[in-house]
Amino acid sequence: MLLSAATLTILTTVPTLAQQTTGTPGSPGATTTIDGKYLPPPPPKFGGEINLQADQSKPYWQPQVVPPKGAPNVLLIMTDDQGYGVSGTFGGVIPTPAMDRIANAGLRYTQIHSTSLCSPSRAALITGRNHHSVGFGIISEQSTGYPGYDSVIGPDNATIGNILKQNGYATSWFGKNHNTPSYQISAAGPFEQWPSGMGFDYFYGFMGGETDQWNPWLYQNTTQIFPFTGKPDYNLITDMADEAISHMRKLNASAPDKPFLVYYVPGGSHSPHQPKKEWSDKFKGKFDMGWNAMREQIFANQKRLGVIPANAQLTPWPDELPKWDTLSADEKKLFARQAEVFAGYTAYTDHEIGRVIQAVEDMGKLDNTLIIYISGDNGTSAEGTTRGTFNQYTAYNGILDLPIAEQMKHYDAWGSATTYPHMSVAWSWAFDTPFKWTKQVASHFGGTRQGMAISWPARIKDAGGIRTQFHHFIDIVPTILEAAGIPAPLMVNGIAQKPIEGVSMAYTFDKANANAPSTRTTQYFEMFANRALYHDGWIATTTPPAPPWLLGTVKLPTDIVNGYKWELYNLTEDYSEYNDLAATRPDKLRELQELFLVEATKYNVLPLDNSVLQRVVTPRPSATAGRSTFDYSGELSGVPYSDAPDILNKSYTITAEVDVPQNGGDGMIVTMGGRFGGYGLYLLKGKPVFTYNFLDLERFRWEGQQALTPGKHIIAFDFKYDGPGFGKGGTGVLKVDDKDVATNTLLHTAPFLLTIDETFDVGVDSRTSVDDKDYQLPFRLEGKLNKLTFKLGPVQLTADEQRAIQHARASATHN
Repeated sequence: MLLSAATLTILTTVPTLAQQTTGTPGSPGATTTIDGKYLPPPPPKFGGEINLQADQSKPYWQPQVVPPKGAPNVLLIMTDDQGYGVSGTFGGVIPTPAMDRIANAGLRYTQIHSTSLCSPSRAALITGRNHHSVGFGIISEQSTGYPGYDSVIGPDNATIGNILKQNGYATSWFGKNHNTPSYQISAAGPFEQWPSGMGFDYFYGFMGGETDQWNPWLYQNTTQIFPFTGKPDYNLITDMADEAISHMRKLNASAPDKPFLVYYVPGGSHSPHQPKKEWSDKFKGKFDMGWNAMREQIFANQKRLGVIPANAQLTPWPDELPKWDTLSADEKKLFARQAEVFAGYTAYTDHEIGRVIQAVEDMGKLDNTLIIYISGDNGTSAEGTTRGTFNQYTAYNGILDLPIAEQMKHYDAWGSATTYPHMSVAWSWAFDTPFKWTKQVASHFGGTRQGMAISWPARIKDAGGIRTQFHHFIDIVPTILEAAGIPAPLMVNGIAQKPIEGVSMAYTFDKANANAPSTRTTQYFEMFANRALYHDGWIATTTPPAPPWLLGTVKLPTDIVNGYKWELYNLTEDYSEYNDLAATRPDKLRELQELFLVEATKYNVLPLDNSVLQRVVTPRPSATAGRSTFDYSGELSGVPYSDAPDILNKSYTITAEVDVPQNGGDGMIVTMGGRFGGYGLYLLKGKPVFTYNFLDLERFRWEGQQALTPGKHIIAFDFKYDGPGFGKGGTGVLKVDDKDVATNTLLHTAPFLLTIDETFDVGVDSRTSVDDKDYQLPFRLEGKLNKLTFKLGPVQLTADEQRAIQHARASATHN
């Protein structure tokens, strides 16, 4: 079914309710609803009287805007990187009692779909529009200069936060925000696409795709905060629940009748997998059976629970991944530990979600609260490589075969603050049972099928029911709007709105509609040019030309439109995409291929692009774009990676002009990154030191032999890069007052990514140290930093790499 913009508007517009007013007009307690079509509504006329004196005049307070009577509170919960077979609620082996609670009080949905990747799924979820329609065809860190890929949601795509806020809701956002352009995450803003600018009154969470749960890159609204300082038992998963509960209680105390929208999106179970130790310990020995046996167990559980059809088939195990019985004893030990920590992280996350849900009940608000709990924003992540890793930054930098012996050094600490871990792809595939593939693969349900439970005791009476209608994340916003009796606005803040592209799922709340046909009959999927088109029970999908765990390091088809193989499935008979009918139904395949191009044109999917790492390093707008010299002075901390001098794949010089105090001086001069990768120039026992931390695998060190005398000194680190090529080594010279004091050779450097959630700090170190053996935080510089200068050389790449970047640059600059 092809829907015009006008039709979409009709489908997603709630019937306008008659205006509801309470209290005496003009009194301080008067309230009113609005029709919601134009937000904010035009200022109403003054209804009192104004004469020369106040005692001869009549005051008039404008009524407060409130939602329609009976509008529910909304608790929208989504976990991270959990495929369909993770949650115990949908047959997984990891208990998720909080999700069970919602499912048992309400409904389980067995055909709900994400986009297959973080930012895009979240953009679809909060806007009710396809991810390309709101600029999130890819994560912000890979954005390019096309409307479907620039990571700009835009003022014509108001979020559910903005809509509900302007209709009288209290709105808040806790946890992950991966929908702010990476180049706008700084104290300079702009803040229109931060949560506060997208309609959420309060934000407590982290920016970007992931963060260290022990030492998170955390914000309260737009201010960076450090609540973990001095708290060795701190973990963000618990802190976030504490903050959400506290915030809801304050709302209830201040305005108990005001409905709330709480958007609760913890980092679990995205890497790094970092639960408290007691949660990992709960699963000791629980995964010794291996991934193949676990997959069979999940499949049996799913049939027993009725969350897959009785005739569903378990898709074949891929040849690219080893079977458990072929592994060595050390491999089995390591991989089992990886799964134990992932399971602990998942269970821990669900437990803290349960505390938030219980807080709603404790306030007496559970009956009229619409709770939507989605397990995962995409399939389980395959970004940990086939071997897993104690430090995810190794995989992000193309190290895909980290030796087992190297990883076993971190076995006992796996999941602690000294690791940043991920698990083997084989576990990820198994946790997506019964489907093929994983996160990032939009063409198959292993990447896009999510478990979802919805409860609303005042409205949903079919407790424990199962719903099988085919729906997508874009359908959540119109569902919330229908539940609240609020229409999708035509104009917000003077900007005409694009139509909502989702359709409401509220019809499924009624038991009479348990088996009703889905109101969503067509849906496209696309990510990294892996794509699919669903229509009326059929789905055509491209076969991924390379698995996502290779992170785009292999050659991919240059003819993206015609160079991919396609598959075809009849989902009415084949729930798990087991039986490929492409060879026997070429007519149906061609029909869906053509329909994909229609949908792709309509929703900003074009141009198709299958590049991966090239898009990470493509130029995009930033405060540093085009600059080769950076000057600083004094103390500065919390500058995000995107706004810091980029030293990757180039020569550079760092020069610091310092005043050393009479008793000598220790402390950080400048650092970027920390425990899991980065660099630092600092004074230690009065001696100058430069440390380059290569992904916590090796540390390269330059150290002067003499402590600096009191007074002024110029400390410099000059690095000559051995390019061309990504990640090459080079020679560094540490100098004091223009004299060489240490020379050393770097064998290799980080090619793509130094850090995600650490910051650039001058005169202090705010997060984790580049070498825990040298110093402890905050390691504030004693003395004075008069001037710090970075001078960067040009990027040095091979001809092939330059062509790839030029292609990406063309995408980034053409609009």
